[in-house]
Parts: sequence; structure tokens; C-alpha cells
Amino acid sequence: MSDVSNTVSPDELPALFRACPWFGALEARHQDLVLATSRAELVGSGAWIARRNAPSDYWLGVSRGLLKLAIYNESGRSCTFSGVPPGGWFGEGSVIKRELRKYDVVAIQPSLVMLVPAATFHALLSASLPFSHFVIGQLNDRMGEFIASIQNHRLLDADARVAQSLAQLFNPQLYPSTDLTLAISQEELGYLTGLSRQRVNQALQTLADQGMLALAYNQIKVLDLGRLRQYGLDQL
Repeated sequence: MSDVSNTVSPDELPALFRACPWFGALEARHQDLVLATSRAELVGSGAWIARRNAPSDYWLGVSRGLLKLAIYNESGRSCTFSGVPPGGWFGEGSVIKRELRKYDVVAIQPSLVMLVPAATFHALLSASLPFSHFVIGQLNDRMGEFIASIQNHRLLDADARVAQSLAQLFNPQLYPSTDLTLAISQEELGYLTGLSRQRVNQALQTLADQGMLALAYNQIKVLDLGRLRQYGLDQL
């Protein structure tokens, strides 16, 4: 974890984990294992949660805030794979294979991050059928998300890329807690799309003019999620 972090009191963990659908499906003894071994940390905007090529010691989740999964090269340029809003869990692939992490994890906003140790994750995977089913679904949905992200980045125009980046934050399987009103700035959305703040602003205004969004300072309210999900897909 980043050195810009504060560990949440263990007394607060039960409430945080009870908000996670997979935790509620566990037997009581497995829930006790998670609470006894896991932790949660508050991190600031710009904090590094995990780094590429470091051991995958934890399965990670987001209780509040927004993270991005990206790769940075030595010159500082980056390629963003995905944003992870509240309710999202990720990193299970690297934890399962006990391999070095394939990407950097950075907080776009001040965030509350949940960390389940790899040993606990493997114990649940071996002993809990509901947890195994959840992880299989995660892997399948995450693969679909990454394929869609690559496709959208290469084939869609800027307006459609912004629409699809927003729509991805509302995947009900991967991100069940996303609210239709997103506390996200144009600059933060630019981090997810690889576009400038000015170009993101133009795209958001286009989507708002068509009745799909309502815009306020550092806030986007989705008015028509169905249309947003379909926007630009005719370019494919």
C-alpha cells in the first residue's frame, strides 16, 4: 500500500464487509476468517495502492472512492485498463496464479480500499463453493470488460469513448454499488479515457445535450443508462 494511508479500525470492518454480496454468501466461519485477517485503508488522491511487478499479496476492493488500473512506463506515460468504483473487487487473477501484479493501481479520488490477504483468498477458494462461484463470475466479467475497453479505445471516436467509459462503471456484476450520480470530475474521467480534460468536457456536453447526462461541478448524473450503454456502438 501507499505510505499515504490510514488503517481503518478493526471494529469498522464487519460493516464494510457486510456491504459486499460475496461476504454475505459465506458461512459464518469463513466470514470470521475474512474479518480476522483482512484490513481496510483510507488513501489520498494519487496514492499508489499496488505496483506492477510487485507480489500480488492481496485481493483488493473499493468501499469508497475511485481507483484506476493502469501501466506507467519510465517516461511517465500511462495506459489505463479500467476504473474501479465502490463495490468493485479486482486482482483475483494474479492472486490465483501467485504471480507478480500485471498493472499499477492508483487512487483517482480519496478512497477506502479493502485488502484480503492472498492466503485468506486461497483458503476461501478451496473451502467455499459460493466464493468459488463468485470468483469465476468475476474472472469472466473482468475479461469481457478488458476486451470491450481495448475495442472501444481503438475503434470509437472520443464522444463514444467517454460514453462507454462511463457505462462500464455501471456493470452490475463487477460494480454493484455504483450510484447513478457519480462524484467524478472531467479530469478524473480523462484519466480513464486517455483524453484531455477539454475533450472530455466536449463529449460530456454532447451527451448531456442528448439527454443522457446531467452535469454539475465534479458530478455527473446518468439520466438514461440504456442509451449511454448503446452510444457509439454502431461504430463497431
